[in-house]
Amino acid sequence: MLDLTKAAKAMQGMSQHLNVEATAARQRLEVAQKLLEKAATQQTKLVELQANWSDRTLFNAAVPVESLSDRTYIPVPPGAHTVFATDGSQIAPNHHEIAYCYLLNVGRVMLHYGQSRHPVLDSIPEVFYKPEDLYVSRQWGIRTEEWMGYRRAVSEAVTLAEMGDSWAKINGGKLPVPTLAMVDGSLIYWFLEQLPSEARDLILQPVLAAWDSLRLAGIPLLGYLSASRSSESLSFLRFPACTHEVPDCMTNCPNVGFAATVDWADKAPCQVFEPLRDAILWATILSPGQRSPLWKSQSRILDLYGVNCVYFCYVHVGTEIARIEVPEWVALDSTHLNLALGMMLAQVHKGGGYPVTLAEAHNQAVVTGGDRSRFFALLEQQMIKAGLKNVGISYKETRKRGSIA
Repeated sequence: MLDLTKAAKAMQGMSQHLNVEATAARQRLEVAQKLLEKAATQQTKLVELQANWSDRTLFNAAVPVESLSDRTYIPVPPGAHTVFATDGSQIAPNHHEIAYCYLLNVGRVMLHYGQSRHPVLDSIPEVFYKPEDLYVSRQWGIRTEEWMGYRRAVSEAVTLAEMGDSWAKINGGKLPVPTLAMVDGSLIYWFLEQLPSEARDLILQPVLAAWDSLRLAGIPLLGYLSASRSSESLSFLRFPACTHEVPDCMTNCPNVGFAATVDWADKAPCQVFEPLRDAILWATILSPGQRSPLWKSQSRILDLYGVNCVYFCYVHVGTEIARIEVPEWVALDSTHLNLALGMMLAQVHKGGGYPVTLAEAHNQAVVTGGDRSRFFALLEQQMIKAGLKNVGISYKETRKRGSIA
């Protein structure tokens, strides 16, 4: 139980600290704005430097593929269009429960606008209880709980592709109206970088196959990131900020920045605006309804993505600066890109600041405390019907649920 009186005493120095941080943040922002203006005048040279010295830099910067001075208004989508999305939730495995298993619940939503069609609002549950599901990841030193999160990403992507295929087949293989597939969060599965190749392939290949299915169906895919903490586009500004003739970090700045073994304050000259985030910078530049130039992400995991390599931009959706990610096959097709961004922005307006399809997919997927209790009660009934005895939770779990506090 939280003692609010003691917590209030612990907060006493926060306001002064935050005021100091706000002043420093304004200064960093001004530096970044000037560097962006400078970079726009020498963009070609900087991109060449980035390409030539990428193996000697100690930071990951995205590559601008449009002019840094571009501020593009997003077009209004057609009146008749369809948007669909998936999102997932889970019940994690617990040794103290009546059985060691886990559940993934994928919410599905498809909304039709300007058409006489009923929406899709449901969820698909899947229970994992076989040894090959629960313990396959142990051979790579990956905990079952962590593996469950990776499997959830696969289930969301596969379900999304199945929805797209079904929608196209209903209409004889052709889309009757512009259609958009949306996901909540990033399309860059950076968390897979550290996995052994065999484990990574089990997760990534089904996801990429699902995205390929959407590509073949002509349905653009879009990832929506709210409150993004990325600094990929800002990292590009480290090139004009560099005080050396060439950006050879390994030679010029071997003991500072990302290679530092001392205090964080020991920064390289090009880190003058850190820890500023992309969204904060673009919030001072974009007007509502505008997007930033497109950028190509340079995350290492994207080397395995093929035609699904990820591009991104920042969009002023009215309530915030959202990071929008699309595969390469969407980014390089202006028709696909403009339709996707237009439908995305309409979703934000309909949802009061957040895409309504994503919000509803989350609501369909979420597993409440009551759902969890009913799930294990149903599982207990099935186990008793099967003739199993001594079915019950551990004494620790019993005691926690019956606390006298």
